[in-house]
Amino acid sequence: MTEPHPAFARRPLVRAWLAAVAALMVITLVVGGATRLTESGLSIVEWKPVTGVLPPLSEEAWQAEFGKYQQIPQYRELNRGMDLDEFRTIYWWEWSHRVLARLVGAAFLLPFLFFLWRGWIEPRLKLRLWGLFCAGAGLGAVGWWMVSSGLAGRVSVSQYRLAFHLTLACAIYAAILWTAQGLRAKGPGECAPAQLPRRLRFTATGLALLVLFQIYLGALVAGLDAGLVFNTWPRIDGALIPAAERLWFESPAWRNLFENTLTVQFNHRMAAYVLWFGALLHLADVVRAKQGGAVLTGALTLASAMTLQAGVGILTLLHETPLPLALLHQVTGIAVLTIAIVHAERLSQRFAPETAGPPLNALSTLNNG
Repeated sequence: MTEPHPAFARRPLVRAWLAAVAALMVITLVVGGATRLTESGLSIVEWKPVTGVLPPLSEEAWQAEFGKYQQIPQYRELNRGMDLDEFRTIYWWEWSHRVLARLVGAAFLLPFLFFLWRGWIEPRLKLRLWGLFCAGAGLGAVGWWMVSSGLAGRVSVSQYRLAFHLTLACAIYAAILWTAQGLRAKGPGECAPAQLPRRLRFTATGLALLVLFQIYLGALVAGLDAGLVFNTWPRIDGALIPAAERLWFESPAWRNLFENTLTVQFNHRMAAYVLWFGALLHLADVVRAKQGGAVLTGALTLASAMTLQAGVGILTLLHETPLPLALLHQVTGIAVLTIAIVHAERLSQRFAPETAGPPLNALSTLNNG
C-alpha cells in the first residue's frame, strides 16, 4: 500500500480554509446581487485596487466622489437631482462589494502561502490552487472591465460583461467548493462510484453545469432589466411560446440571444423548466437504481431546491421584480449551485482507503487543474 503524503494529515485544515473562502464568496455574491439590484454598481467610477479600500473620510472627499459620479450618463439621465445622502447609500453598496472581493483574495492567498511554506499542500493540489488564485485575480479585472462599460455612452453596465463576470465568479466558487469536498474524510457507509450506474454520475455533473449556464442566462435577464417586462406566467407575451418574429427580429439573429428582452427572458424560463424536469428525472433514476444514503439525499435535496428556486422565480416575475424577492431569487440560485456541486462531486469521487488518502478527482469541465 502506498504511503500517504505527509500533507494528508492536514487535509481537514486545508478543507476548512477552502470552505471559509467559499463562504466569503457567497457573501460577496449576495452583496454583488444587491449592488446590481439597487443600481449602485457605477457609484465608484475609478478602480484603485489598494487605496480604494478606504472610503471617503471627510465631507470634502464625499463631495469629490459625488462630483465624479455626476459626470457619468447614469447620473445625468437617471439620477439627476440625487442628493449627497442618496449617493452615500449607493456608494456603500458598491464599496462593500469591492472590499469583500479584496477580502476573499486575501483570505485565499495568505493562508495558501502559509500552507505552502509549511508543506501542508499536496503536490497534486498546488497547481489547482494556484489556478484558482489566478482566476480570482482575473475576476477583479473583469469586474472593473464590467463597470467601465457603464461609465460612458450608456446608463448601466453591459449585459455581456455582467453575465461573464457573474458566471466566472460562480465557476470559481464552484471549483473551490468542489476542491474542498474532495478533501473530506469519507464515511464508511458511502458507496464507491464503481457501484453506481455511470449515468447517475453523468447526469449529476450535467445538472451542475446546467445550473451554471442558467446563472449566465439569469445575468443576461438582470443586465437587460428583462424581469421588469412580460410579467405573466406561464404565458409570456401572450403565449406559451412567443411568435418567431418577436423572438428573432434583431439582425444578425444571434443578437436576439443577448439583446432581445423577450428572447432572453424566454430562454431563462425554458432553461429553468429543463433544469427542474432534469432534477426530477435524476431523482427518479436514483430511486430506480436503488441508491440510498448520501446519493438519494443529494438527489432529493437538489430536486427540492430547484423546485423552490423555480417558485421564487415565478413570484419575482409576477410581482415585477421587487428588491426582496429578486435578492431571494439570487440567494436561492447560489444555494442550488452549491447543492448541485456537492452532489455531483460526491458521485464523481473515487474512494480509496482513508489511510492511503483518497485521490483528488479532476474537476471535469469546472476546473482542469
